[in-house]
Amino acid sequence: MKIIADENIPFVKECFISTGDVATVHGRKISKDILRDADALLVRSITKVNKDLLEGTNIKFVATATIGFEHIDIEYLKSKNIGFASAPGSNANSVAEYVTSALLNLAEKYNFDISKKSIGIVGVGNVGSRVEKKAKALRMKVVLNDPPLQRQTGDKKYSPLKEIFDCDIVTLHTPLTREGIDKTYHLADDEFYAKLKNGAIFFNTCRGSVHETAALKKTIISKKLTACVLDVWENEPDIDLELLDIVDFGTPHIAGYSYDGKVIGMIMIYQAFCRFFGLEAKFTEHDFLPPPKISEIIIQKTEKNPLLFAVNSLYDIRKDDENLRKIKNEPADKRGLYFDSLRKNYHVRREFPNTKIVNADEEVVNILEGIGYR
Repeated sequence: MKIIADENIPFVKECFISTGDVATVHGRKISKDILRDADALLVRSITKVNKDLLEGTNIKFVATATIGFEHIDIEYLKSKNIGFASAPGSNANSVAEYVTSALLNLAEKYNFDISKKSIGIVGVGNVGSRVEKKAKALRMKVVLNDPPLQRQTGDKKYSPLKEIFDCDIVTLHTPLTREGIDKTYHLADDEFYAKLKNGAIFFNTCRGSVHETAALKKTIISKKLTACVLDVWENEPDIDLELLDIVDFGTPHIAGYSYDGKVIGMIMIYQAFCRFFGLEAKFTEHDFLPPPKISEIIIQKTEKNPLLFAVNSLYDIRKDDENLRKIKNEPADKRGLYFDSLRKNYHVRREFPNTKIVNADEEVVNILEGIGYR
């Protein structure tokens, strides 16, 4: 078989070579001509997979190594009996760790006690539920909003959106949907921001079009928000530089880019591929994940902020923010390429459970275990 894969999927060639010939391509350069005689297509979120791309090709199976799949025309795939798989939950812990780093770094920057803050989580699926767990470990008050889950489960733990607006911090973890009663396209618009409490902190790490750029800029400039953290942007990779200038932390859609998450996502679509074609899966994520570079973190008794120290030792959001801000030094026609290069050449970032905490006091240990450390 011939397999075309996004070059940004780690170990995709080493893993899938056991099933056929694998060619890797930049995700934005995957074309009909490249796919014409291919059997399978493996992508990430930047490749739009639809009739325009697939019509007239031999593609029998499509997979995305991401948790979201709004870039895939599922109905078209069904109409052509093309198999499909995604990687739900693969990078959920990575995004939750990103949010944790952002929260602790903002607490340091603005000198507030994170345990005294409330956080409203909009969207409580794989990612939102992980954020909930870590926020509770940080002793935060958590308010959950997820209308589809509320209807499915009837669980009273889900609150209406109006209760989210009373929270100190609001973070979005929804899929991007453009129609229906649960439409999330431009969910965070002028009306949304007007209802937030004064001094709120706003996060978006799901999809750029869930917030409305003009409304968000207006809200930040008006000082309605204390802080804003964005990992996702409308019109990626051609992001709004005015918005980047005024957010506290801006990153190039890498919240879910932990090495663990990317490898797990690759393995999930590999196993789905093998099931679809009736092949035996020969690999698991353990065949590709190396030992962590930082296997333990020693907390010195003199450390003033052991939580921030531990988290930043593995993932410091400020470094990704610093790298993205250099986009302004690029010529206008090269900025999109720079944004994509930050993602393609992203550093190896391992997740908290790979690392053991040593020498911390009991209270700190309990919190760090709660957010995932050993």
